[in-house]
Amino acid sequence: MGPDDGAAPEPPVRRRGRARVVTVKEIVRVGRALGMRRLSVKAVAQELGVSGAAVYRHIEGRWELERLVGESMLAELELPDDPEEDTGRHLLSFALRLREFTLERPGLASYMQVLFPRGEDGMRLLHAEVEALRRRGYAPNAAVVLSSATASLAISLAASEESDAEARRGEGFARERRSSAERVLADERLGPAHAGLPEVSTPDFVRLLLSASIRGLVSAAPPGLPVHRIVADLSSWERTP
Repeated sequence: MGPDDGAAPEPPVRRRGRARVVTVKEIVRVGRALGMRRLSVKAVAQELGVSGAAVYRHIEGRWELERLVGESMLAELELPDDPEEDTGRHLLSFALRLREFTLERPGLASYMQVLFPRGEDGMRLLHAEVEALRRRGYAPNAAVVLSSATASLAISLAASEESDAEARRGEGFARERRSSAERVLADERLGPAHAGLPEVSTPDFVRLLLSASIRGLVSAAPPGLPVHRIVADLSSWERTP
């Protein structure tokens, strides 16, 4: 048959397009843009325009995804170490920098609370702080205890601030806060005590709380005191009537 004999034309051949190829670098980039709080394999796949299976070809699961994105953020963190600062002031500088850094990256505080260190950059930060305390006379194990305790305080405060900020954006928060304040001020015992408190901003309150906590830590764990003695002294103080 010729081309003009009235026969129906054959349907065009469909050629499959090549599947979009993603890389670990793209996964991390998109994960960072989503942020740790919104991070999931499904969300990353949607942003990249691929299936979840395409993402799973490069990562084992959510734990690895969190580690890749979290560690890429921690790679940007540099810890202060002014040799002129004594142990207490150094730890305060460390805590304030850690708090500031995590607050700028929503969800990072929770990532660090769950498990730390998870990767090379977490290890780098831990090494740096242990070395900073060793230069101030601490044995490595005591340095680990002191730096870990300080970091836990700073990260916990940052996580709490982040949670509070989220609550403040919710509907009805201002009304509830006003109601709570009125209830306290109307109380015959709490009212006068509360009214006499100075006005302190959240950053200043955090700084004061960290200062008091670190002062206690340094007092309980001076340079040269073995870890078992630190634990024993604190345990005996706890049991003292």
